[in-house]
Amino acid sequence: MPEYRIETEPGQAGKRIDVFITEQVGELSRSAAQRLIDAGDVLVNRLPCKANYKTRASDEIYVSVPAPAEAEIAAEAVRLDVLYEDGDLIVVDKPKGMVVHPSAGHFRGTLVNALMFHCGDSLSGINGKLRPGIVHRIDKDTSGILVAAKNDRAHSCLAKQLADHSMVRRYYAVTQRCIKDDAGTVDRPLGRHPADRKKIAVVGNGRRAVTHYKVIKRFSRHTLIEATLETGRTHQIRVHMASVGYPILGDTVYGGPSAQFRNRLDGQALHAGVLGFVHPANGEYMEFKSPLPGYFEELLNVLETLR
Repeated sequence: MPEYRIETEPGQAGKRIDVFITEQVGELSRSAAQRLIDAGDVLVNRLPCKANYKTRASDEIYVSVPAPAEAEIAAEAVRLDVLYEDGDLIVVDKPKGMVVHPSAGHFRGTLVNALMFHCGDSLSGINGKLRPGIVHRIDKDTSGILVAAKNDRAHSCLAKQLADHSMVRRYYAVTQRCIKDDAGTVDRPLGRHPADRKKIAVVGNGRRAVTHYKVIKRFSRHTLIEATLETGRTHQIRVHMASVGYPILGDTVYGGPSAQFRNRLDGQALHAGVLGFVHPANGEYMEFKSPLPGYFEELLNVLETLR
């Protein structure tokens, strides 16, 4: 059970306690903070409080967040595009629109449901019941390659490669507006958005994040790029490219609506096209490639016609 001890500073006095907790504990929404208060899991100066309590200078606030109960996840006969499989791992090409692992509102039709049906009990358990085998993720509306582990030894080896940035991950994306330089690097720290906890932002106290990109083709008002991850933060490419003025086409979270392409895109034009790693068992380097999916090719054809 995570516990937080927060002491208010003079400039933080006068805030509703539920709002203050949401600002200080990034994983909590305001409604979740209110539920904790109602359950007696929030103490101010060692006493229970109400959600409308206004903070005072030098308040000592204790927040206890109960561990979430893990739901039972069912195996489902969802189609998988398997690029490679052996006794240690499986490499799949995830379609656009598929969620990687179960979460609130998404307990069916995920990649995990499909992997459980395909692999049976042969998935690593390091990430718990909700994420068996999952070593890394890509967003729901990002298509492309993922590797999943079939045992804990393979999982640990692959996770180490992610951590030391030796795993190769190259993406293809279409940006809004034309990029002037042929190549570049975005080295900006990322963390939770200070005003919207569902979003990621460039923040001074965030974790270091580095994206390298190069231009593949320029269109009249857009650019096809290849982006290589040096680090792998949540929404990294999407936030980084938006931060330098070239948001990903179709990304309504970080780039604004793209009315011209509303009928052709459901989410960002981003595809995980290349994945390379050292095999956990034999030590050999393996690299997999996924061609641009149909929706992406159709988009490029449309961009060719725009003037």
